[in-house]
Amino acid sequence: MPEFIYDNKLYYNPVEFALDRIGGAWKMPILWRLKDKTRRYSDLKNDIPKITHKMLTAQLKELEREGFIIRQVFAEVPPRVEYSLTERGKRSIEVINYMREYGLTLMKEFGINH
Repeated sequence: MPEFIYDNKLYYNPVEFALDRIGGAWKMPILWRLKDKTRRYSDLKNDIPKITHKMLTAQLKELEREGFIIRQVFAEVPPRVEYSLTERGKRSIEVINYMREYGLTLMKEFGINH
């Protein structure tokens, strides 16, 4: 496959492109936590304790901009914001689950008990 440019970045293959969309330290953990239900910001922050407020906010904005999640704001006091997966986000869960299974297999091969 020939190289291509998206969002001013050069890509050499579809795997590289996909990893740029959902890869990194935080996107997959965020998407995984949204797989079964809509979550509030505080739920995500509590479930991923090592992520900073700034990083969680940035990752949520990027996932929303790229069409993986929906951010719904409710006109309440105090304001309530909920996040859920789009169809694109739901498709990413299949990939993440395969990676999870592969990770479990590798852990066994490396003698890691979890």
